[in-house]
Amino acid sequence: MVITATELKTNIGKYLSLALTEDILITKNGKSIVKLTNLQDDKLAVLDSLIGVIPDSGMTLEEAKAERLVRG
Repeated sequence: MVITATELKTNIGKYLSLALTEDILITKNGKSIVKLTNLQDDKLAVLDSLIGVIPDSGMTLEEAKAERLVRG
């Protein structure tokens, strides 16, 4: 669901309840600025859904960490 920041301010209780079952994107001036989501989602299920999204680069964990530090 996508709503404006003004709509969120006006009906925050409604959207806090809805966030328990679906993600809510909040926009300001036509641009997405934040996502309201349920913290109780099963994190392992989310992780499992990401497997295969990023191609295998053959990079070790240490190499990936070092590259991330360089990129900032």
